[in-house]
Amino acid sequence: MLQGRGLWPRTVFSNQLGLFGPPADPAKIRGLTSLVQAFRQIARTQAPYVMNDTHGLKYLTEILWCATGRPPKGGWFIDPGISKRDAIALAAERAGYVFWGLTPFLREQRAVPRRLEPLVTADSMLQRLMAAVVVNPERVPGANAAVATKFQQYLLSPSTQAKVLGIHYPGIDQAVWAPAGRHNPGSVLPG
Repeated sequence: MLQGRGLWPRTVFSNQLGLFGPPADPAKIRGLTSLVQAFRQIARTQAPYVMNDTHGLKYLTEILWCATGRPPKGGWFIDPGISKRDAIALAAERAGYVFWGLTPFLREQRAVPRRLEPLVTADSMLQRLMAAVVVNPERVPGANAAVATKFQQYLLSPSTQAKVLGIHYPGIDQAVWAPAGRHNPGSVLPG
C-alpha cells in the first residue's frame, strides 16, 4: 500500500479476539469493557498472564503494557515464546490470562476442554478486521483490476455481507465473521 502497489483497502469482515482466564478470575476482570483496565488489574494483582506469541497479540499486549504505565514484568508476566493452543494450555495450567481469537478458542475447547473462559470481549481493540485490496495495475503489470474490483464489490454487497453471518464451524453456534463493509467511506447500496 505504501509503495502504491494496491488501491485503497476496503474493510470486508471482522472477527473477535478475547481475553481468556480461569473461571475463578482472580484479577476480577470478567465483563470489563476496557482492556487497559483489565490488564492493569492483572498486573496489580500479579495474576499470571501468558503471552500468546503471535505478532498481533504480542503487539496488543505491548500497547496495553504501555497504556498501563509499564508495570514491572515480574513473575506474573510469562513469555515462554509459545503461541496459539500451546499458550492456551499454559494459561490453563497456570490459572492465568491469555489473548486468542474467540473462534479458535471455541474450536480448541471442543477438542481439548480447558479451565479457561472468555472474560473480556467488548473492547473495540479486540476486533480483527479483514480488508480487500485491489492491486494497482499501474504499479503491477498484468494485474486485472477490473475483475478484482468486481470481486471486491461482490464481497461488499449487502447480500454477501448478510451471508457472512451464516458462516459457522460445526458445533459452534455463533457466527465466525461479522460484516464490516459498512465501515468503508462511500459505501452505497445497489441502485
